[in-house]
Amino acid sequence: MPKPPANHGKQWTSADVKQLKQLAKDNTPTRVIGLKMGRTEDAVRAKAGENDVSLKPTNQSPYNRRKP
Repeated sequence: MPKPPANHGKQWTSADVKQLKQLAKDNTPTRVIGLKMGRTEDAVRAKAGENDVSLKPTNQSPYNRRKP
């Protein structure tokens, strides 16, 4: 069984939520956000949903369509 993250079971502080919003704004992948914050990917997704934070990348075109 994998070792739980550093902040497993701890409450989210307002500073944690602020950091989550900034990392999401910077298009950081969800897994990397979890590693940086010591949380699981599921916990990051849940908290983002509670705070209306979008984790979808904003700078990528759909279906790998690139302009020639």
